[in-house]
Amino acid sequence: MAGGGSSRGDEGKKKARIEIIPLIDVIFFLLATFVLFTLSLAKIQSLPVQLPVANNAPQQNKEDDSVTLQVSSHGSYFWNKELISPSEIAPRLVHYKGSVQTPRVLISGDYLAKFGDTVFALDQVRLAGIDQVSVDTHPHGTGR
Repeated sequence: MAGGGSSRGDEGKKKARIEIIPLIDVIFFLLATFVLFTLSLAKIQSLPVQLPVANNAPQQNKEDDSVTLQVSSHGSYFWNKELISPSEIAPRLVHYKGSVQTPRVLISGDYLAKFGDTVFALDQVRLAGIDQVSVDTHPHGTGR
């Protein structure tokens, strides 16, 4: 009977088992969720950009005829370091476009220039029909 008593003690104790199938199901669920979430974030938005083309012709030694239009923090504008009023921008741009074969404008701002004033200058350049516009991303002192 000693053997019968020992089998009774073994029946009361159950061995712990790790079930692998539910673990695989959870891992696949997490993987699928991560993939779907990542794909939903990948909405690509782009702007059309015209890249410059290399010109192999030799550069002629002519002076730069581009214009720098600077916006100050006080809402005033500088045309090649000359203080002008906002109402003078449009006529100067039209005259500049008519007098130069390839008009180029650089828009820059001083350290505290307001975004709205800079957009106004950019709109005036666009309304004048000048296509070659650059925006200086490094702030400068007023009138420099």
